[in-house]
Amino acid sequence: MKKVCFYAILIALFFGCDSSTKKTKITDYLNDDASAIIKVQNVGSLNSNINNNPFLQQLESSSSYQNLSKKLDLIQYLQTEDDIYISLFKDKQDSLQFTVITKLKVNLFNIDSLPNHSIETINYQSQTITKSTVDNHTLFSIIKDSIFVGATNQELLNNALKSPRIHPQLESLVNSSSNDNQLSVLINKKRDNDIQSLFINSNITAKSLTDYLFFDVDINQNEILINGVTRSSDSTKKLIDAFKNTIPQENRLSQITPANSDGFLSLTFNDFNVFHNNLRAIQQLDSITSHPLLFDNIIEAGVIYTDSVQAIVLNSLDIYITKDALLNDQDILDTYRGIDILSFSNPELFEQAFNPFINYTKADKYCIIDNFIVFSDNMDLLQNIISSYKNQTTYSSRNHYSLLQEKFSDEASILSVVNSNILETLLNRNLGDSLNFKLGNYQTSGVQFIYDSHFAHVNAAIQKAKTRVYENSISESRAIKLDADVLNTPQLVTNHVTNEKDIVVQDINNNLYLISNSGKILWKKQLQGPVLGHIEQIDMYKNGRLQLAFATKNRVYVLDRNGKDVSPFPIKFNDAITQPLSVFDYDNNRNYRLLVTQGKGVLMLDAKGKSVRGFNFKKATEAIIHQPQHIRIGRKDYLLFKTANKLYILDRTGKTRVTPKNNFNYSSEAMYFYNGNFATTTTDGKLVTIDTNGNTASQDLGITNSHNLVTTSKTLVALSENKLRIKQNTYELDYGNYSEPEIFYINDKIYVTVTDIQTQKVYLFDSNAKLLSNFPVYGTSQIDMENIDKDRNLEFVTKGESDTILIYQIN
Repeated sequence: MKKVCFYAILIALFFGCDSSTKKTKITDYLNDDASAIIKVQNVGSLNSNINNNPFLQQLESSSSYQNLSKKLDLIQYLQTEDDIYISLFKDKQDSLQFTVITKLKVNLFNIDSLPNHSIETINYQSQTITKSTVDNHTLFSIIKDSIFVGATNQELLNNALKSPRIHPQLESLVNSSSNDNQLSVLINKKRDNDIQSLFINSNITAKSLTDYLFFDVDINQNEILINGVTRSSDSTKKLIDAFKNTIPQENRLSQITPANSDGFLSLTFNDFNVFHNNLRAIQQLDSITSHPLLFDNIIEAGVIYTDSVQAIVLNSLDIYITKDALLNDQDILDTYRGIDILSFSNPELFEQAFNPFINYTKADKYCIIDNFIVFSDNMDLLQNIISSYKNQTTYSSRNHYSLLQEKFSDEASILSVVNSNILETLLNRNLGDSLNFKLGNYQTSGVQFIYDSHFAHVNAAIQKAKTRVYENSISESRAIKLDADVLNTPQLVTNHVTNEKDIVVQDINNNLYLISNSGKILWKKQLQGPVLGHIEQIDMYKNGRLQLAFATKNRVYVLDRNGKDVSPFPIKFNDAITQPLSVFDYDNNRNYRLLVTQGKGVLMLDAKGKSVRGFNFKKATEAIIHQPQHIRIGRKDYLLFKTANKLYILDRTGKTRVTPKNNFNYSSEAMYFYNGNFATTTTDGKLVTIDTNGNTASQDLGITNSHNLVTTSKTLVALSENKLRIKQNTYELDYGNYSEPEIFYINDKIYVTVTDIQTQKVYLFDSNAKLLSNFPVYGTSQIDMENIDKDRNLEFVTKGESDTILIYQIN
């Protein structure tokens, strides 16, 4: 938990009324004095996402993290899936203090089992306060109307209880956080002095830019995305208000900034005169002073940064009118690739017009490139800009910049883009450190502000560049680390919001994870035990929203998209559940039947958890050795229950529909519909088929008693020792320890897969038993395969290292 708080502040560092005292909800305990307010949703999954982000992991060596980690040590013992609000304060000694607020739940803050702990009760002004101490770290807490309120000292706790509620403007910002993101941050620049500057130009300080900055943070494996708003208070004038009553224009500076530059700053407006007057009013300068004709048709101004030199760029709507404003500066100093470089007599002009956004005063040369007028004192930089523009080697031509543009709006009032070197500089500046970060893969990061009425939208991104993918190759696109070793095979499930695929997996501590196809851990939930078999998806309310349905040893769960239990689930069972949960939807009308197996017995539930009347099969004569199955042939439904010596083939009511004329010693393999018959195997490896009249037949497949079988309606796959049979073809594998084979039918093609657990190799074959190119690849479990995103390539997920799952893309 303390890690979460640090990174919330860290991301903020990079970015640089009538109140009632009656408090009835969580946000009532927030107040205006906090320098930052952090809202955390599902702290467990957020911690996991932080651990999977290599950029954030590098920052743990900073002194800021080390100091904050010690201060927030006690928060890590909060055990909850509910929202947590953490407010940060500076006391009179400039020391960090905090409050923490969340809903009360059983064992929310249980430190009884920890060494070096103490708990005492304090009576104060008719209230009972708990003082909890672990290793010299203390938290004072109280329960108010099922709300847990904690603070690092008693005075701060008292202020949380009795001070006026947070200003409605700030509360509305906090409440505007997205439910899709696990972390939201409000920065109060009236109280915060830690954030220095978000820009290459340190004169554009965070404190001069705005008063309040609120944003949601989306942490994925390879990127950190920020979306929010910023505004000044009604009583102050901040730099962001320079864009008031202007309309953002397309940021085109990337089209002329050389790709080898450190970055650029772009400012846009539809009317320079409005922008100019706003900026002078903020700086309390005489607004009557006229501006030069050079700026009359300008819709964009900015700076290109390269090492220690700069170039100022103006983007003109009408380059001919702008040229007229430069008639007095026509002395040609050089001609480079057909473009004249001329002298400029007023290099201080830009600081006068744009300070502090632009404070470069040495730009005594200029050139005109299409609609851009570029000013600098450095001839080499001007020539580099000209050649890069003509050779199309600018930022706009680079894939890593295109990736950033996908996350941003095309039009922004302020756009700042930096390379990895400047990103490192900004981090060290705001952290007060001089760390040697390894950020070579973070080639382009940026922040933009889009002014809208009395506030501005904020977007920011720190992201790795994508590795180039070659056709007919296999690429590992994600490696996602869990908080503990992986327990079962990762499984793909449908995301009903995007119509793409997510991943569900469990660790050995019985935490269930839902992970997006981009590698983001959406949530983590503690279960009663290991999941039995495959997780099913149902549409319980018939509204297109899918839930996860599955069983553990003593419970049947149904979870919604956010990992929350769907009432009346989970349902608890005293006797052990012995097979995975089976879900039947006879007519594809979402009238689900959930079958729970307990030894010999079977219980059929509907989607609301109630026993289904009219289903009369209660139990078999001996233990059921495979989960119940449903096969539909024509208009008839067949329910199959398998024991070691008997096969039950029933109708919907549980009555016998087919009686096999011979019994066999059945294996625990599933039943299949194959070549028009029911099919399975015996313990000695023979294929048994049963038709709808009960006639039986057996066939020797040439496999041993140690075997696996899987079929489609026309394709049979069997694995025995090192021989993999697909239809009539056999592929001889190396001797090893193989997982059960699986068949995937995707885009009218059959794929067969098996994994050698011993040598950690995943094999993928076509329907003719031909091994696909570039296989085998590394993997330590069975796979699940599908097209998980919107591209045309297939992906599969498997287990990697003991605590890691891998996503591969087949290109």
